[in-house]
Amino acid sequence: MLSRVRAVSGATPRLPRLTGSRSAFSSTRAARSYDVTLRNLKIGKHTRVIFQGFTGRQATANAKESIEWGTNIVGGVTPGREDEHLGRPVLPSAMEVLKPDATGIYVAAHQATAAIEEAIEAEVPLIVAVAEHIPVHDFLRIHSMLRTQSKSRVVGANSPGIISSVGKCRIGFQPLPCFAPGKIGIVARSGTLSYETAASTLRSGLGQSMCIGVGGDILPGTTLVDGLKILAEDDDTEGIALVGEIGGNTELEAADWIRQYRASTKNPKPIVAIVGGINAVPGRIMGHAGAFALPGEPTAAEKVDALKAAGATIINHPSRFGSALKTLLDGTKPSGHGVASNGNPPLSRGMHTYARRPQPPRSTESAQRGMCQRRTLYLTQQTALDLLQVRGISVREGFTGATERLLAVTINRTSRNPCIIASPTGDARDGKTFDFDYNKGAADLPIGDIARALGLNTTGTVSLDSFRKLVMELTTLFAEKEAFLLETWVMETSDASGGLAASRARFGFDDAAYRSCQRQGDIHALRDVASEDRHEVAVERDGIVYVKLPDPGGNIGTLVNGAGLAMNTVDALADAGGRAANFLDTGGKATSETVKKSFEVILTDPRVKCIFVNIFGGLTLGDMIARGVVLAFKDLHMTVPVVVRIRGTNEEEGQRIIAESGLPLYAFDDFDEAAEKAIELANQA
Repeated sequence: MLSRVRAVSGATPRLPRLTGSRSAFSSTRAARSYDVTLRNLKIGKHTRVIFQGFTGRQATANAKESIEWGTNIVGGVTPGREDEHLGRPVLPSAMEVLKPDATGIYVAAHQATAAIEEAIEAEVPLIVAVAEHIPVHDFLRIHSMLRTQSKSRVVGANSPGIISSVGKCRIGFQPLPCFAPGKIGIVARSGTLSYETAASTLRSGLGQSMCIGVGGDILPGTTLVDGLKILAEDDDTEGIALVGEIGGNTELEAADWIRQYRASTKNPKPIVAIVGGINAVPGRIMGHAGAFALPGEPTAAEKVDALKAAGATIINHPSRFGSALKTLLDGTKPSGHGVASNGNPPLSRGMHTYARRPQPPRSTESAQRGMCQRRTLYLTQQTALDLLQVRGISVREGFTGATERLLAVTINRTSRNPCIIASPTGDARDGKTFDFDYNKGAADLPIGDIARALGLNTTGTVSLDSFRKLVMELTTLFAEKEAFLLETWVMETSDASGGLAASRARFGFDDAAYRSCQRQGDIHALRDVASEDRHEVAVERDGIVYVKLPDPGGNIGTLVNGAGLAMNTVDALADAGGRAANFLDTGGKATSETVKKSFEVILTDPRVKCIFVNIFGGLTLGDMIARGVVLAFKDLHMTVPVVVRIRGTNEEEGQRIIAESGLPLYAFDDFDEAAEKAIELANQA
């Protein structure tokens, strides 16, 4: 392995700079605040919209729907073309001619960064990036641009878009049957959960004012707090639905904002919230690129506690948003199963205690196994230490008798900068954070302050020069190889290593850089597939994210379309007394084939006694999924009972297909009834 690592140890050129001139961002513009662009989120009938990548298949389909719905799409951009599409002009560069108020970025991930930069430089007020798998280091550079200007606001990446039901303006791919003019504002990290939230408000007769899908990426251009601020000021919004999930601090920031808002406002709008990932596996990526906790970040359960303490009403399933908000708007406090507000007891004991199980030591090989998802590549500890060793860092693996201190290079999601975390105890929550500018690198970092934060004795055994070398090598590796997390546990030594050596390491790299842009092939080649769960790896090529949950008592297989809904399904099952055996996201556009592949991988787990299919038919049609379930059941000669909950588009037809199949399939539209049946069947087996 060391010889393989040596091939990537040398310095490599910095990532390509974004295309286009950067001279427009002068020092005077740098003094202006990105925050003033919040007003650009207020879209409506007045908004002139263009699409970049206008003639592509997805853009064409979304544009047709949006135009018919009333969106003022005035044209689009496709390089090398100058004609018409959907009765609108197509230009190779349309910004100056069409003067848009907003643009939808409908190009592939490897082209999206340049398209966003083009829009920023043209000072387009609102830029909506729907693409998944934009490399995280590309977005670090985008944020360094956004901070220097006050004209453009970005929503996304990995966003379903932004939609004004009142203003009939849709920039994205939200399923229009779920949306109708009304009084509820939605701000959400999860696309699928936001669709079910919208449908729930529609069923309750409330409808929506606006829905802001901030997206599931690590570094979104717009946050939950940004969305709350806009919805709180919006005259059409009377109540707010907030959809969060594991990863980052944005829900805690939202809780702080809600507390201040309620304290300073005479008649604050009611806020109902949900947070997905309470039962997420520590260290795993739960579908969305940003759905995992970096060192020092809170758990989903801690986010729930903070939001509840701030005065938000907490629910455990998106289907409850409508009834909870309607009750609050009527002036009473919602209650019952799956609802908790400040002063009420927790949703259930299992919901919180199960989530707070002890986390396994992150340094062990077992904790490294199976860590690769669609957006990440974790190296084994040995490979990580080899990378340090070939860069001239002393390694003392397995050494005992010395205090281990944590030195990490990662991303501060709040400031949207790379940062150093230094902890004298080895636990990130006991450490201090030191941000640094992505473009300038770590040259200006206060090395002495970082050493003191670690508790190092730089006037004695540890050479400050050796510590500086370690920091510089880590930050260089972070930038050159597009890491999102480099954790190194260091200790003081008494040998000729400069008094400092690494004892353990955990390195995570952004796999999107390789898959989307064909960068970092050398790092990607270090992936040790043999150390991962072969079933999880096998379905990656089908776009399925499958995570086997460690609970030995988990006996319900879950099959869900959408990462946020998949996290919530596991959580809500636990709250109902069930125990999921897996997390499985078929993707937001599940097909009959992916349903079959999903059943196959779920059935490889002998713990599974019942399969719970939870589908919200937003982008996915309910009847198509139902046919896929029936065909898969027959083709695979399944004997395990299957409970199918279908809501959304074509839900009645889907339920009919399941009910009339003549197979041991159980169709429901209510989540609680479906969960109760799945738990019953699993426990009977």
